[in-house]
Amino acid sequence: MSGTIQFINTTPEELLEEVDKRLEEKLEIIKKNFQPKEPTQYVTRNYVAEEMLFCDLSTVHNLTVRGILKKYGIGGRVLYKRREVEDAIIALDK
Repeated sequence: MSGTIQFINTTPEELLEEVDKRLEEKLEIIKKNFQPKEPTQYVTRNYVAEEMLFCDLSTVHNLTVRGILKKYGIGGRVLYKRREVEDAIIALDK
């Protein structure tokens, strides 16, 4: 959103007031739309099975094979993103 502003018969104080007003408007837009980024939390297979889904490790494995859960690895460890596991849980109709 750009526009043309002419400063005819404008005092420096009026110019500063206009700049301040526009900065405040932009800052409000940023505040309204800003979402702080949370660090990604990784959890183990055991944690997913025991603490999140209350199921057996084989169920976690089957959900991964079927593409419902996505696994990540580092140093021979298999990890899952907590948010992705939570997002994979869907609401059921009554």
